[in-house]
Amino acid sequence: MSLGFEIPQKGALDLLSLGALVHRVDPGIIPFRKATHADIHVSGGEFNVAANLADCFGQRTAIASAMVKYPIGDLIAERVRAMGVKPIYRIFEHDGVRGPNMATVYSDRGLGVRAPVVFYNRSNEAAAQLKPGDFDWGAIFGEGVRWFHSGGIFAALSETTAQLVIEAMQAARKAGAVTSFDLNYREKLWKISGGADRAQSVLSAIVDNVDVLVGNEEDLQKGLGFAGPEVSAKSKLDPSAFFAMMDQVAARFPHIKAVATTLREVHSTNHHSWSAVAWVNGQTLHAPTAELNVYDRVGGGDGFASGFIYGLLAGETPEEAIKLGWAHGALLTTFPGDTTMATLDQVKAFAAGGSARIQR
Repeated sequence: MSLGFEIPQKGALDLLSLGALVHRVDPGIIPFRKATHADIHVSGGEFNVAANLADCFGQRTAIASAMVKYPIGDLIAERVRAMGVKPIYRIFEHDGVRGPNMATVYSDRGLGVRAPVVFYNRSNEAAAQLKPGDFDWGAIFGEGVRWFHSGGIFAALSETTAQLVIEAMQAARKAGAVTSFDLNYREKLWKISGGADRAQSVLSAIVDNVDVLVGNEEDLQKGLGFAGPEVSAKSKLDPSAFFAMMDQVAARFPHIKAVATTLREVHSTNHHSWSAVAWVNGQTLHAPTAELNVYDRVGGGDGFASGFIYGLLAGETPEEAIKLGWAHGALLTTFPGDTTMATLDQVKAFAAGGSARIQR
């Protein structure tokens, strides 16, 4: 199957992400109102993709982001290095009291019939202050970048972050890199910066520059304003609503050659049915369905995106790429935290129909 776009065969970086680095405070199954301790996970939708590709899939990746000189920044920078991701930072000084800060995400795991609860403190976030001109894209892409990735969470942070994504996308395309974007529509983030109307205006301007889009039918409807079926009307595992929207996507954004997303039916917090679908250059693909015992659901979508991108970077067929993404996303829900602890052998074995039998 033809992809409809060319992936550069060589480059100093296999993938460059642009986005905000955050730290997630996780009290496990205890809700915050009763918590006495918590774990800290380093995260960020765009970073997660770069980290997964480096740590599990052996790719050369980098993250362009904001970094603040204070202990939380040090903690985050250490984890970026530990995951094998090259840092490209605009450095901010911390005033010791008010910031600027590295954003905090608060997320308990939930259990059974009790859903996870997610809320944020992104007050005076350094990443929201990033703007066009902060990075020398000519120099960065001049060294060779095969794939550039960003997402809707970063684009929602401020007027200038959205402009920066467009600046980077245009530089990436000029340099011949493939561009991808995860819509990652977050109503709470857009609500405080203009709501759905602004989201659709901003995200449409970004997607004009995108080759590969990650997002489900709800992202497409709320983030880009596409007409579509009522999202809650069908089984979450039914791909027909997603595929039915692809003609609209192709007509409005002819540069897009692939759209991919996970399908997830949540039976309880710890039991999900999991699949994935993709539309690639007019062809439809559908991964198998797996029943997951979920330990921590955060990051599963980024796990899928990174596995799917890896498959394409590695020259696999789109059919194999979607299975690699599906398998890696599934495995990621079995680990604590937002980034991978899987090995490539585990991903390939699961994608090929492996089981959870003990490995001796």
